[in-house]
Amino acid sequence: MDKITLGRSDLTVTRLCLGTMGWGSRNTEDEAHAQLDRAHAAGLTFLDTAEVYPTYPVKPETVGRTEEILGTWFARTGRRDDMVLATKVSAPRQKAARNGEGYSAAVLPKTVDGSLRRLQTDVIDLYQTHFPTRPIYHMRANWRWNPAPFDIAAVEAEMVDVLEGMDALIRAGKIRHWGLSNETAWGTATWLRLADANGLPRPVSVQNEYSLLCRLADTDLAELCVAETVPLLPFSPLGMGLLSDKYAPEVTPENTRRSVEATLNGRINPKVWPAVEAYTAIAARHGLDPCAMALAWTLTRPMVAAPIFGASSVAQLDVALTAAELELSDEVLEEIDEANRQHPIPF
Repeated sequence: MDKITLGRSDLTVTRLCLGTMGWGSRNTEDEAHAQLDRAHAAGLTFLDTAEVYPTYPVKPETVGRTEEILGTWFARTGRRDDMVLATKVSAPRQKAARNGEGYSAAVLPKTVDGSLRRLQTDVIDLYQTHFPTRPIYHMRANWRWNPAPFDIAAVEAEMVDVLEGMDALIRAGKIRHWGLSNETAWGTATWLRLADANGLPRPVSVQNEYSLLCRLADTDLAELCVAETVPLLPFSPLGMGLLSDKYAPEVTPENTRRSVEATLNGRINPKVWPAVEAYTAIAARHGLDPCAMALAWTLTRPMVAAPIFGASSVAQLDVALTAAELELSDEVLEEIDEANRQHPIPF
């Protein structure tokens, strides 16, 4: 599998990243280990998890369980050094984790030690802030986004504090690099400016939702990612399974995310079904699996390093893995562009 250097760091990652947020809820430990075994055998060595996982649903009593599952696989196989490991520290809005304590320079040593213990490792390759601490327009908040004036000095002071905390973790050898998630273009640019101005480590990546159905990153954030060499790690590149064509307005398979969350956190609405139909029709016309096509498409985008996909079975994982070698024709890409014009931002 092809690899890419993550931003300005020394981390070399595979062009596909295996997401884990269903492990411990929709997937058992044994099922998760089977996926890890298969991914490793196929050459995929980039893994992403989070302190708050598993999701669907997030519950205080299961916070950290996904990291524990990864830790037992590392202990069983001895393959920790084969993998690039990313995890995320929870933000105040994620109340299930540490009662919404969030993160700061004072808190980060505790949170990283918790992740290291659960993961059964002594270092995390990429430690990411799961959300900013200020209000943001992600997760469908863009439809009612109305940025009110805020205390920029206070926000920047908080950012410098976190930068100093990440620097301390790097110096202590507990993390190698740090990154952002669910961040805005302004926020990313501000983190970079403050890091440079204070001689502190820059974020090396930004992990935001990005797919054929969610292309908010295509404009300002994409330009920033390319210009500043801070690549995008798209999460939910299959639109939470919508692009797999397994759902329909009245069809919800058992043991799927939609069986737990009817709207897929606001992604399902009347506009999404024509968009899904347009993209799955493109795949059908060209003899492509729609999931493989959707993943391969993200790899054509200049700001993308590696999409983060999840699988509920080894069979689904095998389909996703084919995207690493799939080259989409100019005709397919043109049809995708036209579908985007016809169905812009369906959720």
